[in-house]
Order: sequence, then C-alpha cells, then structure tokens
Amino acid sequence: MSVGELFGHLLQAGWLGLLDYLAAHVLLCLVPAFFIAGYLSLVPKSSVTRYLGPRTPKWISYPAAALGGFVLAVCSCTILPLFAGIWKRGAGLGPAVTFLFVGPAINILAISYTGAAIGADIALARLTLAIVFGIGIGLIMAFLFRKEERAADPALFEGDERMRPALWGLLGLLMAVLIAGTLQIDLLTGAWFSVHLPGALPAGLQSGLDAAHLTLQGALLIVLLVALAPVAFRGLNNVLNGVNRWTWLTLGLVFLTVLVAAPSVTGGGVESAGSVTVNITGRAVAVAGLLLAILAVARRYLSRDELAEWLAETWRFVKQIFPLLLVGVFAAGMARAVIPEDWIRTLAGQNTLAANALAVFFGVFMYFPTLVEVPVARMFLDLGMHKGPLLAYLLADPELSLQSILVTGRIMGRRKTAAYVGLVAVFSTTAGYLFGALLSRMG
Repeated sequence: MSVGELFGHLLQAGWLGLLDYLAAHVLLCLVPAFFIAGYLSLVPKSSVTRYLGPRTPKWISYPAAALGGFVLAVCSCTILPLFAGIWKRGAGLGPAVTFLFVGPAINILAISYTGAAIGADIALARLTLAIVFGIGIGLIMAFLFRKEERAADPALFEGDERMRPALWGLLGLLMAVLIAGTLQIDLLTGAWFSVHLPGALPAGLQSGLDAAHLTLQGALLIVLLVALAPVAFRGLNNVLNGVNRWTWLTLGLVFLTVLVAAPSVTGGGVESAGSVTVNITGRAVAVAGLLLAILAVARRYLSRDELAEWLAETWRFVKQIFPLLLVGVFAAGMARAVIPEDWIRTLAGQNTLAANALAVFFGVFMYFPTLVEVPVARMFLDLGMHKGPLLAYLLADPELSLQSILVTGRIMGRRKTAAYVGLVAVFSTTAGYLFGALLSRMG
C-alpha cells in the first residue's frame, strides 16, 4: 500500500467513525447531558457545595459523588459536560474527579452488561475497584492541589439557598430523558407499534447510504445536526441579550433531532427492497412525553432570564466540548484502522505488568462508547487476552480515551489533567495485574 493509499484509508476510517458517532451515539445521551450541565447554572451554589464542596466532610462528599456517577447511565463523553458543570458550580476538585471517574466506569448498565457478556467476576471487580479508585484518585487529586482549593473564596461554600420545587421537578425530567434514552430494557426497546412507509428509497439514495455505511435514520440525524449548527449560533450565541425566533427554532430542531433518534428504524436496504419501517418503541414514547413535560414546566415556572441563562450555559458547554469530541473520535477511528488485532493475542495473552500497561494504553486510542466496550472486551477475551489486562482495559477505557483527555485538559488545565491521567493509568495497570495474579492463584 502506497503512502497515498494509506493516507486515504486512514481518512476514510476516521470519517466513517465520525459518521457512525454522529448518526447514533451522540444524541440520546449527549444532548440531554449538555442540557443538564447548562441547567446547573440555575442551581444555587450552596446546593452543590453543601455536599461536594472541599469543606464538606469527606465521608459525605465522596460517597455522594460516587453515587451520583453510579446512578447515571452515561458514557465517558457524556460525563464531561456534567463534570464541568458541577465543578464550575463550586464542587471540590476531589469529589468532582470522583464523579468524573465513577460515572462512565460503573454505571448500572455497564456493570450489568459486563456480568452478562463477560462474567460476574469481572463485573464485581470492575464495580468494586472503580468505586475504590474513584474515591482514591479524588482524594489524591485534592491533596496534590490542596493549595488551590484552600485559596478559594470561603463564601462560595456557605449559604443556605434552597432549590425551588419546580427546579427539582425540571431536574428530574431531564434525568428521566437521559435514562429513557439509554436504558436497555424491553419496555423501552420493544416496539409498541410500527409504521410502514410506502414505497422504497430511490436507488441512488440507497447506494449513497450504503457507500457511507449509513442508515436512513442516521443520515437524517446528521442532516439535522448540520442544520442545527448555524441556527444555534444565531439563536444562542447572544441569548443573554434576549430570546429571539432563532432561539425557538434552535430548540425546535433539538427536539426534532432527539425525536428522530428515539424510534427504531428498520429496512431501507437491499434485503428489504428499500422499504422502511418505523418502530415506535417505548423509548420513543417516553422521550416524546418527557420533552413535552419539560417544555410545559419550563414555560410555566422559568422566567425568560432563567431560560436565557440555561440556554447560554448549555451553548457554552457545547462550544467548549463538542468540537474536541469530534476531533478525538476522528483520530480514534484512524488509529483503529492501523492497529492489528493479532497484537491482542501476542502482547496481552499473559498477565504481566507490560500487558496490563498495554491494555491501558490501548484504551486511549481505541475509543468505544460505554456498553460498546463490553462486546469489544468479549472479543478480546475470545482472542486470548488474559482477564487481568482485560480488567485494566475496562477500567481505563471509559476514562482515558483521546477525546476525554483533550476535553478534560480544557476544563481542568494541563497540570491537573496530567496528574489525573497518570493516576488512572497506574491504578488501572496495578489493579489488572493483581486481579490476574489472584485468578491465576485460584485457578
């Protein structure tokens, strides 16, 4: 293969990875997460710092941060805007880092799926060690950068402001959208009824979709996202100066995008003669109902200034984080195309420190969304990867993907990010090695 052919192959791999990301993974989890992060601008600082501030007793703040990460079924990219939001609202560095680590590592879906696909031993080890590591890394980060937190304004962590009941209700609805969009249960994934679209897709359109490895639903989502970008710039960039028609059009496109992502669309391929079936799932019904409830609550209980502040903060997170996510996904797609699969068998088939370190390093460049890394890990196990390096990979992959490092660096700064990445790598490598040694001794 010539240099030009290799370059073209890498670009194609990165582009296809980016298309796949935009067509599916980014929407039902990431869009609600951005709105939740922006919503935190409405939360009184004392409501956050009362439980997560650097002066809150550690026996309260760290378990609270771990619990917050555990109950959210979110991935490494989704946790980033949430982490940025709680830290900006005055959370201590240690609890915020605990939340950042625990969220994608041990959410309920990931642990249950790990147990079903790989084994209860790996699932239990992943659950236990991620909690211990999340709290441990948070404590170490708080100690390393204690002077910076001690220099914070004490007034930031005082006060007894309370959230209005309406704000609690709005938060619950936002969390429900996030959960309904990601939870994999029959009630949500099963089709309640189906709509068969008449006719078939034009041959030219179908061949174009096949060439891009896209479904009709995925292509529609990408079109909506591309249309949303300039509209959001017009409607949200100066929203603090007033809500305008571009703002409402932005919200309409966001709602439409999420609604298009929620159903299950089948067909549109050669085997179905181009016909398309839209399966209205429990997820689609739940998401649509929750979006309407959010709209009703926001119109009834939020002032225009509060709505503008919420949207402005959400847009700030989108501009800060989303471009880096796209760059990271594109780079990871290129890396995936050039790493031979037989390296897994050759270099990670034994439980050595080098094999565990390699598994951690692999997770940096081979980005897989939460839950997707589980069948990938199952493949690694089938190819001969030892369970020690496998656990090291599962612990590190949600935390140290390339785009996560880039975004975390933008949020925390280089020094804190370097310390965090180093701690995660060391803890994950050591845990995998010790777990593998324990299994070898028991076997």
